[in-house]
Amino acid sequence: MQHDEVIWQVIRHNHCSFMAKITTGNFCRNPYNVTGICNRSSCPLANSRYATIREDNGVFYLYMKTIERAHMPNKLWERVKLPRNYEKALELIDKHLLYWPKLLVHKTKQRLTKMTQMRIRMRKLALKTREKIMTTPRKEKKREARREEKAEKAALLEKSIEKELLERLQKGVYPDSDIYNYPFEAYNNVIDKEGVQAADEEDEEEAEVEYVEGYDDLEEEDDIEDFGAFGIDESQGDFEDDDNDGNSDDEEAEAVANRVKRKTDSIAKRLDKDASDSKLKKAKVLVEVEREDADEKQRVVQ
Repeated sequence: MQHDEVIWQVIRHNHCSFMAKITTGNFCRNPYNVTGICNRSSCPLANSRYATIREDNGVFYLYMKTIERAHMPNKLWERVKLPRNYEKALELIDKHLLYWPKLLVHKTKQRLTKMTQMRIRMRKLALKTREKIMTTPRKEKKREARREEKAEKAALLEKSIEKELLERLQKGVYPDSDIYNYPFEAYNNVIDKEGVQAADEEDEEEAEVEYVEGYDDLEEEDDIEDFGAFGIDESQGDFEDDDNDGNSDDEEAEAVANRVKRKTDSIAKRLDKDASDSKLKKAKVLVEVEREDADEKQRVVQ
């Protein structure tokens, strides 16, 4: 037969696996303890008539132990489900613990109150959005930064954006009054490139149409070397031999024309060389030789 006083003396003074001794006092780890304190009135092992409140998956249950079930350990505790309404739960406790000790009933109601308050706080915390602090290792940050740099280099975003903008501008997709969501730098670069290309095309067209007279592309030294002999010969042939006959004039004119032709050939070769170096097209050169006596103009066009 179970004797509560003998059990308490053994537990209190010899050994209890549920007892926790700390500086503030002795506490009990048994889940059926109604207060959590290790004393004679709160010990679930040393009391044949005992009641407490326990939670199972968010539902509160009233556990009751009576002396008649002491010989059946598997049926030692009777369980009664309590409603979620606090007032109705108190009424149910009063109904089942009507003839029980008043101190035990009071402690059971206190435990129900504390557990109800705890459930309300848990619900508020679950509904409240709270910041979650997470730490990331430094190695992962560096690795991710390197991967981002490599991905940006491989993607060539600026060039692809400029190419897309250029294609759309050439097709006339964007009127002048539109507002663009593209990066301003890339857009301005594309506009500048279009302006440079248009200017280059205009320069090429002007270079094709332009007609150059004289020898402006040559340096002064080349002009002196090329036209020195021509000036002397021309002055001698034109003004000193005015009294000669017509046959001599024709021969001198032919000789002068031959010399001029040779000079123009050499000048044309130099122009071709300069044009190939500077990537410009060869300009047409017009040389006029006038004879006062014969009133004729001989033109050599190269």
